[in-house]
Amino acid sequence: MSTIQIDRLLDTVIRQGASDLHISVGRKPTLRLHGSLRNIDTKVLDSDDCVALMKSITPERSQQELQEEGSCDFGFAYGTEARFRVAVFRQRGDVSIVLRLIPNKLLTFDQIGLPDICRELIRRPRGLFIVTGPTGSGKTTSLATMVDYINQGLDRHIVTVEDPIEYYHYHKKSVVNQREVGIDVPSFSEALRRVLRQDPDVILVGEMRDLETIEAAIRAAETGHLVFATLHTTGAAGTISRVIDAFPVNQQAQVRVQLSVSLICVLSQVLLARVDRPGRVAAYEFLVVTPAIANLIRENKTFRIDSAIQTGRKFGMQLLDDHLWSLYSQGTISAEEMIDKSKDPGELTEKVHRSGGKVGRKELDESPE
Repeated sequence: MSTIQIDRLLDTVIRQGASDLHISVGRKPTLRLHGSLRNIDTKVLDSDDCVALMKSITPERSQQELQEEGSCDFGFAYGTEARFRVAVFRQRGDVSIVLRLIPNKLLTFDQIGLPDICRELIRRPRGLFIVTGPTGSGKTTSLATMVDYINQGLDRHIVTVEDPIEYYHYHKKSVVNQREVGIDVPSFSEALRRVLRQDPDVILVGEMRDLETIEAAIRAAETGHLVFATLHTTGAAGTISRVIDAFPVNQQAQVRVQLSVSLICVLSQVLLARVDRPGRVAAYEFLVVTPAIANLIRENKTFRIDSAIQTGRKFGMQLLDDHLWSLYSQGTISAEEMIDKSKDPGELTEKVHRSGGKVGRKELDESPE
């Protein structure tokens, strides 16, 4: 039988500009290209193929974890071309692998379309900057761009805590230390407990997974550090509620006060398939904490945040659905894609009909363009 080489698959991922590679028993290796799944034209993989591919890239430590826990995550550099973030897991007794391509080239603000006001906000000496969105929405890329912007232009000590490290940052004007959970430090909360002794100016917390980490991130922001953190939530108001709800009820009033003082902004994003050319485009919801919004947080009136964002345009704020609508109006995304990713699909469907457009059902198209 012909063996499948991981190198040939990874070369294909890089050459085609795919975001992910899926390896699973009973199917050909599959790329995620501009959001859609496409088979690579090789043989259908069997159990031995998947195990051989897994062993060719998975470090000993992670293979051990796979045995014990049923899954593992790690990152590795593929030559000078790129890095990959890898998730290996068992399913129906077999091994499946998903590899996410992390490009080596850091992007600029303009290339990823981040709101202009981000540049001003990340020059602040302290506060909490939360980036949210579903898995695969480009949060890591947005954060890497912001960290690189600080690294190039300001002299800061930047400490990141990541699981695993995705983009590598090299010392430019700033000093950058990147700690990987599981290799350099056992957990996010342990890294954050010690980080304040490391004289940081900027701290990046890969993910606010548990109460301890969220507490530590807020504390670091309060004590004079700029803290970047991510959450898997959608929408700015929902993110604030999610942070507060992580705490026991008797602490929530106090946390609302802390957040109203320390939170700088919430950037919530989704990635969409473009219709004007191959590729994807990000849509953003952006909340900047003004004194009025700080009041809403303190008084537990998060339900009024969306309307405050609408009236806060002059501060650079925008609602996700408004940004989606402008991308649709410019012909960048389809009506279906806009409605799939929106917070209020009913309202946007109405809007499309009122403007004389149509919303069709998505065609299930397997064939490459």
